Amino acid sequence: MKYLDSFHPYAWVSIFFWSLTAVLTRLALQYYSAFSLGFLRYLIASAVLLAVALLSRMELPRVKDLPWFLASGGTGFFLYMIAYNQGQATVTAATGSVVVAMAPVLTALLTWLIFHEKIRPFQWAAIVMEFAGVAILTLMNSVFSVNKGLFWLFFAALSLSAYNLVQRKLTKNYSALQTATYSIFFGALMLSVFARESFQELRSAPPVQLFYLMILGIGCSAAAYVSWAKAFSKAKQTSQVSNYMFVTPLLTSVLGFLLAGEVPDRGTIIGGGIIMTGVLIFNFGGMLFGPPRKWEK
Repeated sequence: MKYLDSFHPYAWVSIFFWSLTAVLTRLALQYYSAFSLGFLRYLIASAVLLAVALLSRMELPRVKDLPWFLASGGTGFFLYMIAYNQGQATVTAATGSVVVAMAPVLTALLTWLIFHEKIRPFQWAAIVMEFAGVAILTLMNSVFSVNKGLFWLFFAALSLSAYNLVQRKLTKNYSALQTATYSIFFGALMLSVFARESFQELRSAPPVQLFYLMILGIGCSAAAYVSWAKAFSKAKQTSQVSNYMFVTPLLTSVLGFLLAGEVPDRGTIIGGGIIMTGVLIFNFGGMLFGPPRKWEK
């Protein structure tokens, strides 16, 4: 029961939906451009969450906190999507997975520097292990490409890290539903610069694509980000939640096998095992290594 009332289940819900996103996005990109798909996805999420806000009579954010919600929408949705798409246009998918996997590493570093959150030595070791697992999973049978796209992808990872930090701050004063709703709303508002071409592509897409959009908008965006914010509100450390982002490439491979028949290769099995071991060590290593010593506090 203690586990079910912790941040872990909420983090798993988010990671599941974000892993499903990769599979559905490949199907949706047959008819939509990357920017149009991003706008339509968060437009649907905004509509759903704003309906929930009206029905629940959700309080509006305080004026002094509006810049933080703007920062959340800008880093987590607008800047991240543009940087990620620009980067993926010039590097291999494997390279993109490895670089974006730096997001939880950067999050841990930034929370250590800015919030002074303590990360124990075994947790740093687990982060290194998880990053190595992502590299093995994505690169064992692929090529790591080096070009200007790397800088875009690094900026995407940095944007995600900044989003995690802002979410951590906002959930101290707002509910997870409020935090996610207003963050996505401002993100969709910024992405509306792509509205014209998005609606043009929407009119010419087959009906099944609307089904994919609804799952991406309602499940992979609205539900996933509310759950992610809830995880931050329950966790003692920001890095405890962001660490779960390492699982996304592995779960994406599993869902690719279940939904699209993509058989996992040796890299997926080996890298996935390393990632899951690292996640377990990071979150439950305290049972093995004991409470923090004086020099770790």
